[in-house]
Amino acid sequence: MLDALSYEFIQNAIIAGVLVSIASGIIGSLIVVNRMVFLAGGIAHTSYGGIGLAVYFGFPIFLGASLFSVAAALLIAFITINKKHHTDTFIGFIWAVGMAIGILFIDLTPGYNVDLMSYLFGSILAVSREDLYFMICLVISIVIFVSFWYRDILAVSYDSEYASLRGVNVKTFYTLILVLSALTVVIAIKVVGLILVIALLTIPIHIAEKISNSLNSMMIYSSIISSLFTFIGLYISYNFDITSGASIILVSAVSLTIFLIIYKIKKTIFTTI
Repeated sequence: MLDALSYEFIQNAIIAGVLVSIASGIIGSLIVVNRMVFLAGGIAHTSYGGIGLAVYFGFPIFLGASLFSVAAALLIAFITINKKHHTDTFIGFIWAVGMAIGILFIDLTPGYNVDLMSYLFGSILAVSREDLYFMICLVISIVIFVSFWYRDILAVSYDSEYASLRGVNVKTFYTLILVLSALTVVIAIKVVGLILVIALLTIPIHIAEKISNSLNSMMIYSSIISSLFTFIGLYISYNFDITSGASIILVSAVSLTIFLIIYKIKKTIFTTI
């Protein structure tokens, strides 16, 4: 693997892995503590509509997926804030419609774009310099957002009613978290694919949650754990010539299983003592 570091696509893949891990670690933590996993799943699959539109009209796929995902996030935020009892139905609706729009426009596009498979199952080895610039800008934005408004985010995440009484605009922060989730989903799609993106946003976070005593430490631990899973998955993918996204998620799943077994045994021993 060391000799492969001389290749630009490997260098890009490693940088992308770190950037996506930081973004997914921070935003994934917010998604989990705010119980937004299903909402993020809806946004992830809806983003395929943006990919289809980008392919059909010939503009950058990242741009198309980002705009479509952000629009979906804003719509989801509006609906779920005002009509929470319709959330499941609406998410299922927008999930299906987004996918259908993407498939329709791809069908209407002359020829066949083989790169489309990478957006379903990930292709971290195909990350370009332009993709990295987008990822860097997003990670910086996420870090600034969390750093400046950490106390408000913490209040909204754990007790929205208390946050509202303190004068925090709960609806605004809820919407911003969903928008940043949408953009994080878009960059994560490049690494693990649309089908597997939710696993990347939840598995490392679940482990970090068990060993953290604050939201801040949870974000840091999950970013580190996600980076580790990405590196191991990338190493396996490169050496065995298999899909990188699937490798990363399987490494994450196996690691989570082992961690939970050890955690359960440790907890049982201490309970017995």
